[in-house]
Amino acid sequence: MTLRMGDLADILQKRDFHEPPELVAIKNYVRDKFQADINVSIRDDIIVVSVASASLANTLRLHGPQIIEACGLSKRLSFRIG
Repeated sequence: MTLRMGDLADILQKRDFHEPPELVAIKNYVRDKFQADINVSIRDDIIVVSVASASLANTLRLHGPQIIEACGLSKRLSFRIG
């Protein structure tokens, strides 16, 4: 089975590329408070926050409860380096 470019374009047009509000809220919070860009993904009932440095990961771990409250999260946070 081969896809034509028109088929691929149709599939991509139907796809919703908007990030969930929780991810946007976390990214904005970290950018505002820590002047850092992060990657965020959702896996089942966990929100995974990937950062570039161990020091930022540890700082965010300490601020985890504040992040959950400020962003209105209902899922657990996990912080990863990489």
